[in-house]
Amino acid sequence: QVQLVESGGDLVQPGGSLRLSCAASGSIFRASAMGWYRQAPGKQRELVAVITNGGTTNYADSVKGRFTISGDNAKKVVYLQMTNLKPEDTAVYYCNQRILSNSYWGQGTQVTVSS
Repeated sequence: QVQLVESGGDLVQPGGSLRLSCAASGSIFRASAMGWYRQAPGKQRELVAVITNGGTTNYADSVKGRFTISGDNAKKVVYLQMTNLKPEDTAVYYCNQRILSNSYWGQGTQVTVSS
């Protein structure tokens, strides 16, 4: 049974920074892709950033230049460094990892940006 555990969500003031972490357990196979999604109240879940096995990264336009995704696909750990946070970044952030042909989700971690 593959499980993803996220951490790092918090309440932060606008302009602040946070680092989210996600670690997968329960599989001996490496992740082919790892990513972060977010869902704000009343909105659909959206892709924030993704990193592939080859190290290619992709970001939502709204976070380019502010967020950085990194990780180790073999160890199945992924991070999201968030800087210059804005109130519109407030959401539950979910980790996603693709291992073999399956897609796994974490339970989500709340990020609230407010003064």
